[in-house]
Amino acid sequence: MNVASYINDLLYRYDCVIVPNFGGFVTNKISARVNNFTHTFNPPAKQITFNSHLKHNDGLLANYIASSENITFEAAVKKIEEAVFLWQESLQTNAVTIDAVGTLALNEEKQLVFEPNKATNYLTEAFGLSTVQSSAIERYKQEVKPLPVTNDEVVTSPSSEKRIIPAFIKYAASAAILVILGTAGYKMHVTSQEKEAYSKQLEKVDEKIQSATFVIDQPLPAINLTVEKAITKEFHLIAGSFQKAENADKKLQQLINQGYNARILGVNKWGLIQVAFDSYETKEEAKKELYTIQNQVNPDAWLLVKKFD
Repeated sequence: MNVASYINDLLYRYDCVIVPNFGGFVTNKISARVNNFTHTFNPPAKQITFNSHLKHNDGLLANYIASSENITFEAAVKKIEEAVFLWQESLQTNAVTIDAVGTLALNEEKQLVFEPNKATNYLTEAFGLSTVQSSAIERYKQEVKPLPVTNDEVVTSPSSEKRIIPAFIKYAASAAILVILGTAGYKMHVTSQEKEAYSKQLEKVDEKIQSATFVIDQPLPAINLTVEKAITKEFHLIAGSFQKAENADKKLQQLINQGYNARILGVNKWGLIQVAFDSYETKEEAKKELYTIQNQVNPDAWLLVKKFD
């Protein structure tokens, strides 16, 4: 496997993969969407962008290569340097394809332009989902025809244009109104009796409660409990990864002196000690702070999504 293949593998698991002295591939989750013109349904995915300012070696790519090929960390770094040299040399005349990630090319101003491969979806939650196309739904509007007027219902007098209702309909309507009024009166009478009985029951219960006396000979002492709300923060802004503990402690103290709520997250699976600027509950809050830190403090800061116990 070449370096581009390792980048492709890491993008399934991480939101940012930095190629030292070259740039970083950053992902952003987007929701499922519908194209109203082509009638296609696209599943949720990871949108990939390229940031040429992320050049600092955070150890992620080198450690993954070293672990996969069973070589030293220094040998993995050398392998990355060789790949970057070949890419930069090829970019002078042609576009460079980074495995299934996308294509890089230089524009007229000699700036790197990245075109992602839209056929690859790095969101593992959407594994197996593909774009679905549906035919357009045609809606029909059926005209409702008016009902014909019969002689039994309405008779129109040519001279006065007044409606004459047959006598039996008048009698039936009058009988229906009397039945409704009788039923309503009976229900009101029954409801009034129920309310009166319920009110008397409430008075009796209230008398019993007022006459009751509760005595506790040995009351239990009051206990004050302080409950802390457990906050799970799984979005961490990484300031650096270190092989030596003293270097990690030095970086931690430096960030604390600068006013950050910094902490050591622990040792990752490649044996490096990770130090974070701070940790956040939501991804939006973490990304907002990440952009501020990258622009003002450390352009090589990156976002780690991991839940710690």
